Amino acid sequence: MNLCRRAFILILVAFAAIPASAEDWTRFRGPNGSGIAQGTGYPSEFGPDLNVIWKASVRPGKSSPVLSDSHIFLTAFDDGQLFTQCFDRQTGKLAWERSIERSREADIHQLNEPASVAPVTDGENVFVFFRDVGLISYDAAGKHRWTTPLGPFANFMGQSSAPILADGRIVLQLDQAEGSYIAAFNPENGEIEWKTPREEGQGWATPLIYDSSSGTQLVTVSRSWIGSHRLDNGKRLWGQNTIAPAIVASPVLNGDTVYTFGYGNDANRRWETSFEERDKDSDGLLSRTELSTNAFMFGLAKYTGNKDGLLTMDEWIAGAQTTVAPSSLVAFRFGDGAEPKELWRYEKAFNYVIPTALIYDNVIYLIKNGGILETLDAETGKRLKQGRVREAIEGYTASPVAADGKVYLTSEGGKIAVLRAAGQWEITNVNDLGEETFATPALSDGKIFIRTAEHLYAFGN
Repeated sequence: MNLCRRAFILILVAFAAIPASAEDWTRFRGPNGSGIAQGTGYPSEFGPDLNVIWKASVRPGKSSPVLSDSHIFLTAFDDGQLFTQCFDRQTGKLAWERSIERSREADIHQLNEPASVAPVTDGENVFVFFRDVGLISYDAAGKHRWTTPLGPFANFMGQSSAPILADGRIVLQLDQAEGSYIAAFNPENGEIEWKTPREEGQGWATPLIYDSSSGTQLVTVSRSWIGSHRLDNGKRLWGQNTIAPAIVASPVLNGDTVYTFGYGNDANRRWETSFEERDKDSDGLLSRTELSTNAFMFGLAKYTGNKDGLLTMDEWIAGAQTTVAPSSLVAFRFGDGAEPKELWRYEKAFNYVIPTALIYDNVIYLIKNGGILETLDAETGKRLKQGRVREAIEGYTASPVAADGKVYLTSEGGKIAVLRAAGQWEITNVNDLGEETFATPALSDGKIFIRTAEHLYAFGN
């Protein structure tokens, strides 16, 4: 064989052996929060003893894993400490972990535990947000780089918007009952580059990036509002008070269209009944003890009215009325230099839906509690199919993800349903991991990385 030809072939082989870059899943839900990975070879069948590349023990937590080329990062809460854990991506071995004390303890919804927010990485360093501390950075070897204290936050359910990296800035959307803002931080030292107050109330969504000819925008959704800020200085560009009042899911971009959904309450609901059922001593006040199992009511008592921690019937009804609105999925078409126009609106019951929507090949996938899966046409909003995910009829917190013509749905009970991606979807497999699972999987290079209550798995064919 010609020596030059042989050398060229060896170079091609060497490059083929290098794994695909994992930097496309460096944040919550991967590239710009889309939940979509490139490549092929992702498995349909897997489990604790099937198609396991490696399996590692993890500390308790609900944050979703993010990837660099060499490492996997996640956060945890164990024995009163907040942990950042780093695992070797190829072997699953724990490379390092670092812990920090909580600065405070917030009264929030029990599902939103202190380490529920996914980190973000620039491929080397990792940046983690703990609502009880602030923003922290470690390098690839686990050396502490800096800490920027933030909070406390006035959020009924707890702060849970994930940090993102964009054009050399870390961005956090921190919407709350009072004092909402969005801010950009310098990744080298954690210093605030800009901070913009927001009129939005409490919310839990993570922003996305929209590039236009007039510059890069941060698109945000929160408590009835969709809007955007300039990435370079945080200036508010526009805002529309036209979406649902309870926004947990993050917005999703498909071409020049942004989709967002949330829920509201029925105007005919008997608010007095729910108050009277909790008022065990019939004194016309809900005390801390009587409020302890309802984060929304507790938040109203703490952050609205006279803020004395007690809730009267009038305070309860006034607060509850702010949530009265239709549940809706709304599509907004963006254009250069102008506010987006509403493309269509689909008003259906999305009550208490946490997972962010998936838009894959112009089909919208919405998974609801009870394993109810609905698909819609992304251009028109027309419903294509609705049905139950067999063998996984339970709660859903993790967001759906997709790759290689497959959609992956993760239930709270650890069932991972695999669908043939299509408007008329079909279930091909339901895999049971046998553990509670709240984290959204990460996809890269033909592998699925899933964090359960006790383990971190790497699955592949």
